[in-house]
Amino acid sequence: MTRTLQEVDGLDGTTGGPKNITVIGAGIAGLVVAYELERLGHHVQIIEGSQEIGGRIHTRRFPGDGKTGPFADLGAMRIPAGHRLTMHYIAELGLQKQVREFQTLFSDDAAYLPSSTGYLRVRDAHETLVAEFAAGLPSRDYRENTLLFGAWLDASLRAVAPRDFYSALGGDMGVELLNCIDHIDLAPYRCGTTKNRIDLHAFFADHPQVRSFCPPHLERFLDDVLDETSSTIVRLRDGMDVLPRRLASRIRGQISTGLEVTGIDVRDDAVILRLRQGVGTLTRICDYVVCTIPFTVLRGIQLSGFDQEKLDIIHQTKYWAGTKIAFHCREAFWEKDGISGGASFTGGHVRQTYYPPADGEPALGAVLLASYTIGPDAEALGRMSEAQRNAVVTRELSLMHPELRRPGMVLGVAARAWGSHRWSRGAATVRWGQAAAVREAERREAARPQKGLFFAGEHCSSKPAWIEGAIESAIDAAHEIEWYEPRASRVFAATRPSRSEESA
Repeated sequence: MTRTLQEVDGLDGTTGGPKNITVIGAGIAGLVVAYELERLGHHVQIIEGSQEIGGRIHTRRFPGDGKTGPFADLGAMRIPAGHRLTMHYIAELGLQKQVREFQTLFSDDAAYLPSSTGYLRVRDAHETLVAEFAAGLPSRDYRENTLLFGAWLDASLRAVAPRDFYSALGGDMGVELLNCIDHIDLAPYRCGTTKNRIDLHAFFADHPQVRSFCPPHLERFLDDVLDETSSTIVRLRDGMDVLPRRLASRIRGQISTGLEVTGIDVRDDAVILRLRQGVGTLTRICDYVVCTIPFTVLRGIQLSGFDQEKLDIIHQTKYWAGTKIAFHCREAFWEKDGISGGASFTGGHVRQTYYPPADGEPALGAVLLASYTIGPDAEALGRMSEAQRNAVVTRELSLMHPELRRPGMVLGVAARAWGSHRWSRGAATVRWGQAAAVREAERREAARPQKGLFFAGEHCSSKPAWIEGAIESAIDAAHEIEWYEPRASRVFAATRPSRSEESA
């Protein structure tokens, strides 16, 4: 299990003396590794290609005129309470008072989900869901609670997975699992105001042996489904970007934005970075470097001195797109429809719709996270023009929420298509459909250093696609650097003009 550096015996910053380290990327992994290395007595600076810090934690505030208006988290938006490293840093950075419950899919009985007969309220959906689920089984000789369990698990899988991925599952989560749980008392796990749902997260936590009846290659997928639909997820009251901003304020070293890495040359005694700043270029000679940028971005950088196995993992690691579209609305119309929070499974191109708390100044309106998609569904939206995308989302979502068509209801739209975003080229590494041994082999290879070049980021972790994974990998990288065999000291971040500068 990964531990915070303070929990590791002997890490007191004295091993080999202070080191000079350059971190590439000011996302959560880059900020955490810099923070921890400085605490160990090392000298750190961060370079970031974009003009922002936070990476794939991105909070968009409305109306954008300096007022404290409603916001949408267009990147990471939630934290499972069991992610202890993330919760540790929230406490360490004095953000405990920011922690609030995150209401997720199916948590509000008034939210919606699709069926063959149209949209249903969560509180009224169980009979239809059970009937449709049972119709697809070879035998219906199961107890009532077993069918209810299967129906809600199936609904959760459909809501979380991209349509193509769900279709490819076939019956992988079906009969064997049902045969197993048909002998378990499910009554304690019925939940909701009318006890018509099953608390899947609590059930699997109490009965870990049941997981053996799920195909091994779907273990990671099931973990994410359970996390995303858990009742123990939290958010940060003022937006998720308060976490990277607070971390950045604790880092003493320089954080340089607008400094893009165009080349990395790994040598025996140094790592040489070629950088672009505006129209100028420069070369920086570094003792140690931690690369935290996604491999999708790293693929577009000129790399030398890497071994072939490392190049292979950089080019072969798969990322899924993610697209979020937020509507700034005149009012929280969904509250008049009885929805106080949580999310609906909308289906279609939209997939998931979230209702963030409307606890700000009413005159500034409210935000609806109209669409959250991943994988091929996100790619489809990402390929559309802004006007096309807004039209499609409005058309589909209006079937469920006709209030969107009222004149003046939508005041503005903000979107982030992470699959085509210059500084990410993907929302996250998703290792669904892989056996545990394969996932671990890929993780180890992704994190493996190249001499003085180390790696961190959610793609190097056991929890890809979560803030927890980025933090885990950052702590591991800091630990590796701390105990790396010292080399002859070089001048920190020595900078000399490149040939293009000399000839300018």
